[in-house]
Amino acid sequence: MADREDLKNLSLLGKPDTRLPSCPEEAKLEVFPNQRPGRRYWITLNCPEFSSLCPVTGQPDSAKIVIRYIPGDTCVETKSLKFYLASFRNQPAFNEEIVNRILDDLVRIMKPQVLIVRGEFAPRGGIQLTTEATFPESAAAQP
Repeated sequence: MADREDLKNLSLLGKPDTRLPSCPEEAKLEVFPNQRPGRRYWITLNCPEFSSLCPVTGQPDSAKIVIRYIPGDTCVETKSLKFYLASFRNQPAFNEEIVNRILDDLVRIMKPQVLIVRGEFAPRGGIQLTTEATFPESAAAQP
């Protein structure tokens, strides 16, 4: 497998690099070819230890981020996704903004058939917030 030509552009997987990017703009999301592009199947990625900062108070926010997608021609490489998500740890942003940013960045890099990003944020002030963003928008569930 290590001699696969289509995997040679991956810069993080299999490398000892442990320096996390300081912000999402510095992070590099990477993809690899979908080996079953004609098959419609779901990939689910659970990220239970996500953290960011409230843009007003500077207090830390924590969340479980769930990413579900039907791939197109490519799939996201999970080590690069881990580094990308960790880059939000010092990022001041509202929860809704973060979920939509993750969706936009993943759509841009992967071009999936369907993508759902769900952020289940820990309660703050007695209110628990969940945000879900979907691509394409027509795939969103109606309330």
